[in-house]
Amino acid sequence: MHKSFSLIELMLVLVIIGVLASLVAPRLRGRAQRARTIAAKADIEANMSAALDLYEMDLGFYPKELGDLVNTPVGQDAWAGPYLKKTPKDPWQRDYHYQTPGIHNQDYDLASAGKDGVLGNDDDVFNWE
Repeated sequence: MHKSFSLIELMLVLVIIGVLASLVAPRLRGRAQRARTIAAKADIEANMSAALDLYEMDLGFYPKELGDLVNTPVGQDAWAGPYLKKTPKDPWQRDYHYQTPGIHNQDYDLASAGKDGVLGNDDDVFNWE
């Protein structure tokens, strides 16, 4: 006599797994969005601000665009970069919005448009208060 699972036992196991998944899934749904927002905030406040400040220390002014942190700007012999390995993208794989001099921050404004990709909404992440 072979020992094996009956069809009813297999279906019971699948139902139990389905019930457990339906209990856990709603709790995890908002975590990915929150994790991306936290990552964007960390990029803006630590990683990119440090690179921008190093650039400013070397050249005496902030870059015109974020690509200048990766590639030598024309005519800038004091450039000691690259300050970043690649041109930064936000956690939603979009370009950060950068402006110098800044409107909100005296030196530069740096922002991610968040999940919806539209700057000026509640999901934006930025370096000004």
